[in-house]
Amino acid sequence: MEKNEYIRGKRETLRKTHAGSLDITQSIEDDPLLDAQLLPHHSLQAHFRPRFHPLPTVIIVNLLWFIHLVFVVLAFLTGVLCSYPNPNEDKCPGNYTNPLKVQTVTILGKVILWILHLLLECYIQYHHSKIRNRGYNLIYRSTRHLKRLALMIQSSGNTVLLLILCMQHSFPEPGRLYLDLILAILALELICSLICLLIYTVKIQRFNKAKPEPDILEEEKIYAYPSNITSETGFR
Repeated sequence: MEKNEYIRGKRETLRKTHAGSLDITQSIEDDPLLDAQLLPHHSLQAHFRPRFHPLPTVIIVNLLWFIHLVFVVLAFLTGVLCSYPNPNEDKCPGNYTNPLKVQTVTILGKVILWILHLLLECYIQYHHSKIRNRGYNLIYRSTRHLKRLALMIQSSGNTVLLLILCMQHSFPEPGRLYLDLILAILALELICSLICLLIYTVKIQRFNKAKPEPDILEEEKIYAYPSNITSETGFR
């Protein structure tokens, strides 16, 4: 009798287990979310990877230093051909700058060049702020002082030129000396500005060519795949 009850209990247990497995299988098959097609790995990576936007400041920087170079060359030519023979006259033979003097035209061109550098600094700052908001803090910090250095050089040169003009107004006798000082300041500004803009251009071109991901993703790659781990697979 006890043996029959034991066999009957085993049969009921097996029947319940089989029914539960059928219910689970049926619920899995009826789930509409499982019928959806899975996206491939490269599609998921392309979807979640942020799109890289290069910095468009290199072209404007190259255009400005070319304008700066042309201005300094023209200033030297006009200074040597028009003012250097007789600094007291300060007029070109063909009266190209009439009614203004050559020195006045040079100073006006220097002011316009300073305004262009100011606009360039605002333009660079705008695009660097945008790329910092996208997560690129390293390139922003590495060029934080470099992008302002050209404008600081121009402002310092304007201050020195203003002092030279004040001295010339008070002591007008050594006219050729003042012309030499003005041309020397323009040449020194050109050299320093070109060095700064060249370094900035190289940094931005390398950044655009590398097309890196935001800094947080690059750090995750470094921590996930460290390069200093050596493989120990082999026989001992």
